[in-house]
Amino acid sequence: MRKRDILTPLGITLGFIMIMLAILSKGGEEGVSSFLDIASIFVVIGGLTASLLITFKWEQIKLTNKVLKETFRKNNHSLLDLIRLFIRLSERARREGLLALENEMDEVEDPFIKKGIMLAVDGIEPDVINDIMNAEITAMEERHYKGRLIIEKAGEYAPAWGMIGTLVGLVLMLNSLQDPETLGPNMAVALLTTLYGTVLANLVFIPMSSKLESKTEEEVFIKQVIIEGIIGVQSGQNPRILEEKLSAFLSEDDQEIEANQASDEAAVAGEDGNET
Repeated sequence: MRKRDILTPLGITLGFIMIMLAILSKGGEEGVSSFLDIASIFVVIGGLTASLLITFKWEQIKLTNKVLKETFRKNNHSLLDLIRLFIRLSERARREGLLALENEMDEVEDPFIKKGIMLAVDGIEPDVINDIMNAEITAMEERHYKGRLIIEKAGEYAPAWGMIGTLVGLVLMLNSLQDPETLGPNMAVALLTTLYGTVLANLVFIPMSSKLESKTEEEVFIKQVIIEGIIGVQSGQNPRILEEKLSAFLSEDDQEIEANQASDEAAVAGEDGNET
């Protein structure tokens, strides 16, 4: 089960809190009511929904809730854990042969790793494995792009519908020019739709879309590391050489953690040797 990403709800909540504090600091509680207008909400939300219904198929729209949930979840993969896994697999493959890796699959949860290892066990050539696995990555990127596209379009449409609502409000305001006292309030209401659309786009939809894109890039990177590990295991690379190769993908912080763990293990091994 993947962990929840608290930064997404934290960022959205913080954004709305800052807006509310700005309103309260100038207008007090009465100012808050000035920023609430049901008609403006209908224009922005209704118009945005209509545009999305026109743009996308119903099958894509049904996936919106699932796609949005992804922005509140973290990817589970740890590069350090992956490297340790492939070192263990490499050691067993060199000791007992590739067929012995089938017994390891029950402990592996990632279907991408399972698929790659089973291809290696079946004796598929490394180049063919690389092509098959990269084809799956390409398909994944395409699926993620189609899911993310509806959020991107919502970010594009929301400000436009805010402007449409403002234009509608301005027309209604100009029709009541004979009453100068209503001009100020009517103008304020007219501008609210632009505010709603802009806030939705820049605080919700565009940031969410960017986060989904970065999550896809992270997942592609992890899968590329997996491919390198699988091919290294299949080709019978020395576990130490494979470790050095995969460690090149680690960040500086992870490399430091790995170095510290290696030194700790060496110290423990030295102590055990002295005791014997």
